[in-house]
Amino acid sequence: MDHFARLGLPRRFSVDAATLERAYLARSRELHPDRHQLASTAEQSASVELSAALNEAYQTLRDPFKRSEYLLSLAGGPTASEARDIPADFLDEMLDLRMEIGALKPETPAAEAMEKQLTTRRDTMLEQVGQILDTSDSPACLKQARRQLNAVKYVANLLRDLRAL
Repeated sequence: MDHFARLGLPRRFSVDAATLERAYLARSRELHPDRHQLASTAEQSASVELSAALNEAYQTLRDPFKRSEYLLSLAGGPTASEARDIPADFLDEMLDLRMEIGALKPETPAAEAMEKQLTTRRDTMLEQVGQILDTSDSPACLKQARRQLNAVKYVANLLRDLRAL
């Protein structure tokens, strides 16, 4: 059973956060080990395992990047180590942005503008990956989604570094 089925959700990138939360809480109430204290040892053990699997599903699906990675793996797409190619111009841009971040002072209008720019870019890139994964499972599209996810990691790392100023 995959994470989407475990939570009773359709397998797609677009997930409503409130629907995900409701599904998780409802399933969690059913499976929680405290509800099975009087059950047999086997049933208690199963409850613990199912609760752990439910928690993993929820943690994966509530994060857009993890959800994208998961959908890509379900579709049989390449892993990050199997498709490492990133366009040189993108890498140059990331290096330039990293140098800009290094010159910023924390909590300044310039730092806030950079954070907004990078957050928007990351979110837009993830939406593009989601559109690819929701519409096609061709090898070329899956490779394109992988490339985009690899690029998202660079932007996310820049955001992390910016927030650490």
